[in-house]
Amino acid sequence: MHELSLMMGIVDLLRQSAAENNIKQITKVMLVVGDMTMAAPDALQFAFQSFQDEELFRGAVLEIRKEPVRGECKDCSHIFDVKDFAFLCPSCSSPNVRVASGRELYIDYYEGE
Repeated sequence: MHELSLMMGIVDLLRQSAAENNIKQITKVMLVVGDMTMAAPDALQFAFQSFQDEELFRGAVLEIRKEPVRGECKDCSHIFDVKDFAFLCPSCSSPNVRVASGRELYIDYYEGE
């Protein structure tokens, strides 16, 4: 379960930012998670719950926005959803594709007081 170690890193970032901004309690966290990270939202939610005893996170809500895997063809510039990790352009059949989204794992924002 790598989600717990991911959440530990996220919580550390939140603690640091809250301290820098004189925030005593975080009420909401918006996390963006790309499908290629293979991080399960339910497991991330469960891991986040383990920090609810800490005053900074007491009552905080974690929201997760999933980002699908998208490719961009380097030959024809077509942007498309990647299905089953098949990185072939559906427009020109080129294998010359870059990952345009799906690798994200970041805190979009958090709210607190």
